[in-house]
Amino acid sequence: MEEEYKSLNFIEQIIEEDIANGLPKDQLRFRFPPEPNGYLHVGHTKAICINFGLGEKYGAPVNLRFDDTNPEKEEQEFVDSIKKDIDWLGFKYDKELYASDYFDELYNWAVEMIKNGKAYIDEQKSEAITEQRKTPFEEGVDSPFRNRPAEESLKLFEGMKNGDFEVGAMSLRAKIDMKSPNMNMRDPVMYRILKKTHHRTGDQWKIYPMYDWAHGESDYLEQISHSLCSLEFENHRPLYDWYLDQIYKDGTVRNKQREFARMNVSYLITSKRKLQRLVEEKVVTGWDDPRMPTISGMRRKGYTANSIKNFIEKVGVAKRENLIDIALLEFCVREDLNKVANRMMAVLDPIKLIIENYPEGQEEWLETENNQEDESAGLRKVPFSRELYIEKEDFKEEANKKFFRLKLGGEVRLKSGYIIKAERVDKDENGEITTIYATYDEKSKSGSGTEESLRKVKGTLHWVSAKHAIPLEVRMFERLFTVEQPDAEKETDFLEFVNPNSMTIISGFGEPALAEVEIEKALQFQRLGYFAKDRDSSENKLIFNQTVTLKDGFKPE
Repeated sequence: MEEEYKSLNFIEQIIEEDIANGLPKDQLRFRFPPEPNGYLHVGHTKAICINFGLGEKYGAPVNLRFDDTNPEKEEQEFVDSIKKDIDWLGFKYDKELYASDYFDELYNWAVEMIKNGKAYIDEQKSEAITEQRKTPFEEGVDSPFRNRPAEESLKLFEGMKNGDFEVGAMSLRAKIDMKSPNMNMRDPVMYRILKKTHHRTGDQWKIYPMYDWAHGESDYLEQISHSLCSLEFENHRPLYDWYLDQIYKDGTVRNKQREFARMNVSYLITSKRKLQRLVEEKVVTGWDDPRMPTISGMRRKGYTANSIKNFIEKVGVAKRENLIDIALLEFCVREDLNKVANRMMAVLDPIKLIIENYPEGQEEWLETENNQEDESAGLRKVPFSRELYIEKEDFKEEANKKFFRLKLGGEVRLKSGYIIKAERVDKDENGEITTIYATYDEKSKSGSGTEESLRKVKGTLHWVSAKHAIPLEVRMFERLFTVEQPDAEKETDFLEFVNPNSMTIISGFGEPALAEVEIEKALQFQRLGYFAKDRDSSENKLIFNQTVTLKDGFKPE
């Protein structure tokens, strides 16, 4: 039993201890509370997997709650994208809720706090409030409005609600402790005036609650047993508890906030503000650009939900932050796609190959495996003809014994097809090879059962029939940033580390079946890597995004 306990992560240990100390299992409830001010990114996947994973482990409901308290930055577009991302990851939430659902309760509780001497209206500008808070190493200074009569604050607060005052004219502050070493406890602002249209409540409200006030009270209203958040909120926990003390009633679940380390991944940025800059300054084409660390970007690139969840499982749940190697994420993607991705043929740097002794005008359809790692994937047929495309790098006029691809006088097998021998080449005026001429052994067809079909040659090449080839636009990707931690240098704008060659567009040819491939479903271009069909594709133009290379030297510990 002790060994089983030790195998649990620290959050699971907390929950087990709470259950052992009397918390009924049927009172376990979790939530994932994103702010709808941007698209979810790889950092959010950790919080998603932790909260929904605990829900699955304990059979407990998990709410999706949008912390929509800032109408200046929040949009319905972001709400929709977040719901789509969670659905795609395969998680089911119990209820879809919003902090804005609770604006009336939050306001009424704030009124009670004013009456109880626990909050007051401060008519100072935000700059003055910041100045009076001082630093953690010196005591703060009381606001001149800190002890104003409750009746005055109540009247002003109602005026704020009714829109009687200009933005920035005043705010509601909690009365806690201006001498606290925790800056969050130095009379934090609970409400500010914002005359902005909210994506759900319209123009009903002229004031909006601050995150710290709305978050914990929303947890209370939903009776969330364990409020799990990233480490940046560790210093907010005393304030979270203090706010709950003001409204807690016996017999209700006492919410418990606990923090886990954020997930920082090398070569990626997970600040929504900075991701917004990448979009606004057109460094990328949008939030779902395949180079972005957003879930929608990774999905568009061909990452699978399963590979992302496997990545989170390998990273684990830690109490302290560290930098995760992006190669681990790519390893998980490659590992999953190797099992599930169908293999298809494409040539991305083509050169014409003509089989001179293959009958002109003849064509045949050769059977090939969809995925040799998965027998259930079945077989498909690919067209074969006299003229083919192969990769330029797969041919050399002369080569040493370690070159196992095609060379003059040498033999290779065409994948699922015949053994061919290179006989001669055509060249242009610059000496560049334009066409390779070969002969084939008609008895060597793969799977035909003849003695020649079993003959071994050292090289096997992928190919595409020129007559049946579909033109492809292929987007090849490198790291978006040239350094591991592009936002680590505070004195340097992170955009200075943008890789100007992060995306290269090339043209190639693919087999006809590529036209039927689902959007965003990753497949393997045999011998080239994993790719996913992009939503910009049309009947006349197929576009594929590079997902990940076939191999990498990275091995997870």
